[in-house]
Amino acid sequence: MHDIRAIRENPAAFDAALARRGLAPQSEAILAVDQARRAAISQVESAKAAQNAASKEVGAAKARGDEAEFARLRALVAEKKAEIARLEEEARGGDAQLTGLLEELPNTPLAEVPEGADESDNVEIKRWGEPRAFDFTPREHYAIEGVAPGMDFELAAKLAGSRFVVLRGAIARLHRALAQFMTDLHVEEHGLTEVNSPVLVRDAAMYGTGQLPKFAEDSYQTTNGWWLIPTSEVTLTNFAAGEILEGARLPLRFCAHTLCFRSEAGSAGKDTTGMLRQHQFEKVEMVSITRPEDSLAEHARMTRCAETVLERLGLPYRTIVLCTGDMGFGAQKTHDIEVWLPGQGAYREISSVSTCGDFQARRMNARYRAEAGGKPAFLHTLNGSGVAVGRCLIAVLENGQRADGGVDLPEALHPYLRGRSQITPEGALA
Repeated sequence: MHDIRAIRENPAAFDAALARRGLAPQSEAILAVDQARRAAISQVESAKAAQNAASKEVGAAKARGDEAEFARLRALVAEKKAEIARLEEEARGGDAQLTGLLEELPNTPLAEVPEGADESDNVEIKRWGEPRAFDFTPREHYAIEGVAPGMDFELAAKLAGSRFVVLRGAIARLHRALAQFMTDLHVEEHGLTEVNSPVLVRDAAMYGTGQLPKFAEDSYQTTNGWWLIPTSEVTLTNFAAGEILEGARLPLRFCAHTLCFRSEAGSAGKDTTGMLRQHQFEKVEMVSITRPEDSLAEHARMTRCAETVLERLGLPYRTIVLCTGDMGFGAQKTHDIEVWLPGQGAYREISSVSTCGDFQARRMNARYRAEAGGKPAFLHTLNGSGVAVGRCLIAVLENGQRADGGVDLPEALHPYLRGRSQITPEGALA
C-alpha cells in the first residue's frame, strides 16, 4: 500500500515512479478522492462542534423558559445529528474509494532498479559454476531412465488432473532430502528461525502480502473461505501484522518448508511437460522483517543465503536484477537466481528474493519503535525462496545424469540419504 502523505507531498515523483512500471499517471485521480474525503472529515468535525454547542444551549433555554429558542435548538441538534451521519457515510465511502485505488497499484521501484519492459531487459550481475560438458546429449529430468520409475505424471493426472506429479521411491526420498538440507543450512549456518506454519489462511493474511484483491485468480480458495497459500511468505510476513515491535528485536529472520499452491492462471501452454510448473509444489521460504535502514543489506544477505544452497549442491547458476517491467507487484527490488538445466540448455528461475520496503507493512499495519517510548514507524519486509524444492530436484537430476541413465548425487546430500550417492539406471538409491 502506498503512503497517501507522500503522494500529496510529491505527486510528480509518484507518477514518475509508476511510469517506470509502465503505468499511466495516477496521482490526480487519487488526490481528488483524497481531497473529497478530507473535506467530508472536516465537515464532520464542524458539524459535531455545532451540535455540541447547540446541545449545551438547549438546557439554558429551557431553564430560562424560552420555549421558542428551546425548540429551535432541539431542531438544530437533530439536524446536525442527521448531517453528521450523512457526512460520516461520505467519509467512509471516501476511505473505501481511496483504499481501492491504492491497493490496486504496484510498489514503486527503487532508483537503482534497471528500467525495462520485460524479462529481456533484466540485468545479470553474477554467474557461478561452469555448466558441465556432457559426452552425450543430456535429457530433461523426466526422460532420464533412472528417474522415470519414480516420477509418475499419469497417476497424478488420474488423481488430480494436469500439472501434478506423484513421486515415489528414490525420487521421493531425494526430494525430501533436499528440503531437509536447505532447512538445516538456513537454520544452522544462516541464523534463520525454523517455522512450521499453516497452509490455510484468512483473507487478511493474503491481503497483507498483496495477493488480494488483485491476484485472487492465481490462488485457490476453499468453500468455507480459507485460502491455500501460494508461498509461506504469506504466513511468515503476517507474523508482524497489527504488531508494534521493539527495534531491539529486529531483524526477525524466518524460514519454513511448506506445501504451496498456485492456479497458474494465465500460464496456459507454459512448461506443461515435466514438473517445472506445478499447481502443488514445495518451497523452503525465507522472510526477514527489518528496520528501514537495514533492508537493502538484508536483501543482499538473503540473496547469498539462496545462492549458497546451489553452491553447496554444485549447481551452476546466475543471479539477475529484475527490471522495472518484470518485478512482482509488491517488490521494490528483486534478484532472481536461475539454475542451469542442461536438459533444456537454459538457465531457469529457482529463487526470487525481493525487498518490499514498507509496502506490505502498510497493508498489514506492521510497525516498530526505534527506541522505547518512541513513535511507531512502519517496518520493512523481505522474502525469498531458499529455494524451490521441486526445481532444485530437477536441477540435481539433470546436472548429475549419466549416459547409462543413472544420476550422481551431490556430496552435500549424502548424509541425508544414509550415505547413498547415486540413483541407479533402474531407479534405486545406491
